[in-house]
Order: sequence, then C-alpha cells, then structure tokens
Amino acid sequence: MAPKWRELADKLAEEIKRGEYAPGQQLPQIRELVAAGEGSKSTVHQAYKALEAEGLVTSSRGHGTVVRQRVPLKRLGIARYDKAKWRDGDEVAFIADRVASGRSYRRNEQTQTVSRVEAPPVVAAAHGLPEGAEVYARARLVKEGDQPTHTLTSYYRPEHVEGTRLVDPTPGPAGRGGGFRVLYDAGYEIDHMKEEIFARAPTADEVKLLQLPPGEPVVELHRTTYTASGTVVEFAIGVHAASRFAWEYDFKVPDSAKGEKG
Repeated sequence: MAPKWRELADKLAEEIKRGEYAPGQQLPQIRELVAAGEGSKSTVHQAYKALEAEGLVTSSRGHGTVVRQRVPLKRLGIARYDKAKWRDGDEVAFIADRVASGRSYRRNEQTQTVSRVEAPPVVAAAHGLPEGAEVYARARLVKEGDQPTHTLTSYYRPEHVEGTRLVDPTPGPAGRGGGFRVLYDAGYEIDHMKEEIFARAPTADEVKLLQLPPGEPVVELHRTTYTASGTVVEFAIGVHAASRFAWEYDFKVPDSAKGEKG
C-alpha cells in the first residue's frame, strides 16, 4: 500500500495533467489541503515535494507551489533579430519569441534598471576598452505573466547611447523597435553578432529572482553585436531559466571549401 503522501501526489498529478490546474496556476496552500482532510501538514508537504521532483510544479518562497509551464518558449536564434521585425515594425526579440511560440505578451513584462558602471573585465574585453572604463548597463528582467523567464543586461559605450532611450529605465522596450532601432537611428546599424551559450548552476540571487525550483540550472548567453565596420555596439549577458526555453536555430549550412577554389 502506497503511503498517504504518494496517494495525494498521484491525485494532484492527475488533476494537473487533466488541466484542472493551468500552467502558472498556484496550487492550494498546504494548510488548505490539511483543512480539506487531504492529510497532515507533513503529508501534503511530501506530496508537493514529489510533484516538484517529477517536474510538474515549482516552489519558491513567497510564490507558493505553481504548476510548471509544460511547453517551453521558443527562443529563436537568427530569426529573432530579423531587421524587418524591429527596423520596420515593433517586434523586439523577446516579443518575437512569444509570437513564434503562439503566446501572448505585454510590453511591460520587460522591466529594467539603467546605470553607468565600471565595465566588468568580460565587458571591457568585448568592447575593447581599458579596465576601469565606464559603460552603461541596461539590466532587464523579462516575465511571462507573473513568472520570470530570463534576465538580460546589455552594456554600451556611453558615446553610443548617451541621451537616447536606451538610458531610460521606463518598463518595456526602448520605444518602437527597441534597442536595435535606437542604435540604428543613432547611426549604428547592426550587421552581425556572435552568441555563446553555456549551462551552469544558478547563484542564490538568481534562484530568487527567476523563482527557480531546486536543482534547475540556468543557461547563460553572451551576445556581441557589431556594425558592418566591426564596431561593437552592444555586449549582453543573459541568464535564462533552463526549463522555460527551447532554443531554436534555422540557418544555411556553410561550405567554406567553395571559397578556397579558383
């Protein structure tokens, strides 16, 4: 005979799979299930821990136990930076991901702080700046509804962005077309970029900020954005909750041998 907590976990798991609790919805408080006769506080706590271990829910202090998003967001590769999206329209990168995933969005689901800081070593190296040089740091937290999905901090040379919307901390993208459109209007049209990604364990602050369940890794992104002349106009560091994204790349396969003939 299965223990009481296992029976309760199986019951709740079935209710989640039937859709009685929607993705992002909070499960009842432990005391509510105790009052409903589902078992002792210890029983309910163990059941919730089992659901968390099975990947059905996430738990965090202050947010309770929430049903995990079952279908991760598409995190587009090349297509999210299509100039037609931000230069000619208003589809900034995080919105492009939502559109491709068939998910709704609000522009104010991106919030930011902007500050002028001493460039960390990796930022100074990317921009070709001496150690101790100052840059603008535009740190964004992006949410889907109430659930954070990732952070992204872009670092800019002051002479590229001083006086532009990129130093405005108002929630949402930096005006129509977002940051790339601001750079474009300032004469710094982006031409190509390099992205590096790797997985790692989150810091304690990241666990709290992204509301991560125990044991979930993060995916860190380093993005360097260049003009056609090779000027670095943005270096960005993103930290993504690993389970909340499916990374998608669609590109033409290169054939470098063709360039060697002749």
